[in-house]
Amino acid sequence: MVSLGALWLPVLVSSVVVFIVSSIIHMASPWHKGDYPRIPKEDEVMAALRPLNIPPGGYMVPRPASQQDMRSPAFLEKMNAGPVLMLQVMPNGMMPMTKNLVNWFIYIVVVGLFAAIITKRTAGFGANYRIVFQLIGATAFIGYSLALWQMSIWYRRGWMLTIKATIDGLIYASLTAGIFGWLWPR
Repeated sequence: MVSLGALWLPVLVSSVVVFIVSSIIHMASPWHKGDYPRIPKEDEVMAALRPLNIPPGGYMVPRPASQQDMRSPAFLEKMNAGPVLMLQVMPNGMMPMTKNLVNWFIYIVVVGLFAAIITKRTAGFGANYRIVFQLIGATAFIGYSLALWQMSIWYRRGWMLTIKATIDGLIYASLTAGIFGWLWPR
């Protein structure tokens, strides 16, 4: 069996490569440019929400107080009158890119670690490139992509956004798998 310590190099190399490629995909290509369109009457919406001083967090509007409330005529009227929305409020000011990028890199490392843990239990020392590629690729794809689908299923996030993010995840998983296959202990 391969030790986890023997897999530190493919974990780190694949993490760096995925980090660089994801940066290129998001910053240098038009692939995600239209993911979040501007809300109509943006200035008016911001002016209307600003005095409410909504704390950062996730919100549902309208939000029923209980299961019984979901069936009440008053709640149904709110739902039908709209707007019905899921709202993610972020702190005011610029997004802390350094913190987000560090967290993204840590996430990439964690996906690589889990892929390594699962694969090392199945593929031994000197395993065939294709076997390593398949196991690492499938595990990394699960880590990068599958949970995204819940957002479209339950919270009506646009399917195109989820499909594009899934394709990104397939690219990241393929890169991770290729690097692990190349650097797998022999």
